[in-house]
Amino acid sequence: MRTTITTLILVLSIAVSAIAQNGVIKGKVFNPINNEPVPFANVVIQGTSLGASTDLDGNYEINGLEPKLYNLEASSLGFSKATVYEIQTFNNRPVFINIEMSEDAQLLEAVDIVASPFSKKEEAPVSMRTIGVSEIERNPGGNRDISRVIQSLPGVASSPSFRNDIIIRGGAPNENRFYLDGVEVPNINHFATQGASGGPVGLINVNFINEVEFYSGAFPANRGNALSSVFDFSQKDGNPDGVRANFTVGSSDYGLTLDGPLGKKTTYILSVRRSYLQFLFSVLKLPFLPIYNDSQFKIKTQIDAKNEISFIGLGALDQFELNEAANDGVEDEETLERNRYILGNIASNEQWNYTLGASYKHFENKSFQQVVLSRNHLNNNAIKYQDNDASIAANKILDYQSQEIENKLRLEHTWRDKGWKWNVGVGFENALYTNATYNRIVTTSGQDLIIDFDSRLQLNKYSVFSQLSKGLMNERLKLSLGLRTDFSDFDAEMMNPLEQLSPRLAGSYALAPRWSINASLGRFYQLPPYTVLGYRDGEDKLVNKGSGVTYIGCDHAVLGLEYLPGTNTKITIEGFYKVYSNYPFLLRDSISLANLGSDFGVIGNEPVTSSSDGRAYGLEFLAQQKLFKGFYGIVAYTWVVSEFQDKNGTFLPSAWDNGNILTLTGGKKFKGDWELGVRFRYLGGAPYTPFDTELSSVRSTWDVRGVGLFDYDQLNAERNGAVHQLDVRLDKRFFFKKWSLNVYMDVQNAYNYQAPLAPFITVERDDNGNALIDPNDPSRYVMKEVSNFSGTLLPSIGLIIEL
Repeated sequence: MRTTITTLILVLSIAVSAIAQNGVIKGKVFNPINNEPVPFANVVIQGTSLGASTDLDGNYEINGLEPKLYNLEASSLGFSKATVYEIQTFNNRPVFINIEMSEDAQLLEAVDIVASPFSKKEEAPVSMRTIGVSEIERNPGGNRDISRVIQSLPGVASSPSFRNDIIIRGGAPNENRFYLDGVEVPNINHFATQGASGGPVGLINVNFINEVEFYSGAFPANRGNALSSVFDFSQKDGNPDGVRANFTVGSSDYGLTLDGPLGKKTTYILSVRRSYLQFLFSVLKLPFLPIYNDSQFKIKTQIDAKNEISFIGLGALDQFELNEAANDGVEDEETLERNRYILGNIASNEQWNYTLGASYKHFENKSFQQVVLSRNHLNNNAIKYQDNDASIAANKILDYQSQEIENKLRLEHTWRDKGWKWNVGVGFENALYTNATYNRIVTTSGQDLIIDFDSRLQLNKYSVFSQLSKGLMNERLKLSLGLRTDFSDFDAEMMNPLEQLSPRLAGSYALAPRWSINASLGRFYQLPPYTVLGYRDGEDKLVNKGSGVTYIGCDHAVLGLEYLPGTNTKITIEGFYKVYSNYPFLLRDSISLANLGSDFGVIGNEPVTSSSDGRAYGLEFLAQQKLFKGFYGIVAYTWVVSEFQDKNGTFLPSAWDNGNILTLTGGKKFKGDWELGVRFRYLGGAPYTPFDTELSSVRSTWDVRGVGLFDYDQLNAERNGAVHQLDVRLDKRFFFKKWSLNVYMDVQNAYNYQAPLAPFITVERDDNGNALIDPNDPSRYVMKEVSNFSGTLLPSIGLIIEL
């Protein structure tokens, strides 16, 4: 087999060597404020004299290129220099790259400041990173999934399991917001945890992504309802010259992407994907089988030079089945116990969701107006039977059916002139939440409780925001001041806009040509999840309405130092401090909601009070080299402390208190279109709450759910061991006259490290699998502790065919 693959690669390499250099980069250089072309701009391949000048319409074309990656630089008097990184050219088709160039007054003055090739916005001079599509595609262990790729950046932690929980600067997974071409998308993962944002597999197809702006602080005023991060995804436009296709087989799914023109003024891009992750999990003898499908589209029409409209769509259908054959042929006793425990704990789940949106822009001489209209819908069903036996109706212990529907409208006006930039807008949202729950649980006090209710909640949400930015001292100092308020008719307290005033201030000062100091202060608010707002008791009363439940608040302070030592290189150090207030505190379990969200299921579906406070603080270091002379790399280190109050008001480590996080990512492009990338990641052990063995051993308690009960008197008193992992990826590209092929091998967890997780407890069983009763106390079972771990060597081969 190995000989066959080697021979095939050799034959393909010989065939490719005869192909001419027909690569073309073409597009338009334009001003994003008024959409007008930038004529006579110089567009060159970085590090060479090869390039072109734009014509009167801003169009350019560079041809005769060898098919490989290039960095593109655009410059023009009176505009900030623009750099577009890692453009992959092909022999069979041109690559369209439209370049935005913003007017910059400093370039008309004799000011000695080195312009950063890294994106830096006035509103967010600190805590903002830009991620390009090539960085996502080639990331070792990333599987072309943005939720995993961002783990290479400072401030980002993860859970050591088959999940994509996004944990930013010690914040919970439910504190992040996502925008796709300005349209808010509630979740970017399959199998979403309702009330949070995690899931095991990414939903957004990387073939659509142009770049991602990732904010871990200094959120712009037009992006609300976030406490830890904001992700702004900009999508590609379809190919205006003709239809092209991309077929991908990855480590967990296969998919087809098509794009092309729909007339002279309209383009489209469309994709469908289907998983085969269930087969992989079955081979690995995992007790659950995730099956997912998704589809995505974008249609853009350039109505005329001053008007454009885009329509986007994103949807998924997910099924989460139990693998009751997981223990077949398994001889290891701990693996048997672990699978049996998970099978007894996890519910069968089916979800579907979609987001549809339209974005219209009208450009004027020095401004543009944007109207964004969207609708998103989540349908989440879960069911669980005792001993997974559905043949007996009385065995049902969970039947959950819920929907979240949001209709959103946002109006914005953005104006720029003479170094000033002003953004102002309003937003409206109509939301409908329904929930039909039957859930038999045992509380942490040992009470056998049946939760049975139907809920329907409809509410309106409003927002008003404005942000003003200005360059001073010949652009050496840049300041941005923003103000936002969010309010809702859920109850009278939430309807008061003065209670959620959210000011923010950001600034950047150039200390020297290559040095700058950056800072931001801000107060941010987020509405509690619908699972909290819509919870009802047996008397059909909204338990958490009128009880003081309100918006969650978080104050941010960030101070950073930035140094640009050379071409495409940046070094930053940032310190951050976050103070949380009014976090929902779960009364049934006596725990802050801030500690939950990294598991499958639903969180927040119970009585709460807005009484939990928390804090997170730390230090981040980043050294980044964008692609230059074949090399690229990132060194990212974070020290973070995350604490929330327990039921006694004492600050204790939260579930996201990882301490030290280190990520080393790097790669090299070799001759013959080979590329090698590696990523090493170290994550300090996260705290966990041990089980209450004495209470869990009670037979009437254990028989209800077959899982242990946590001892919240010892909240996060134990800590997992540190997690570390090495991922390696090798790519080989082949460029033909009419198509191209990318073959890659990705090895996750190359040295097969087993990450230690919190152990669980279960009952001792006899040779027939029957639970053993404690001979000294017949009301109890004999219990035992089972070690738990995550991680396995996971090699995969992928193919990407582009036509």
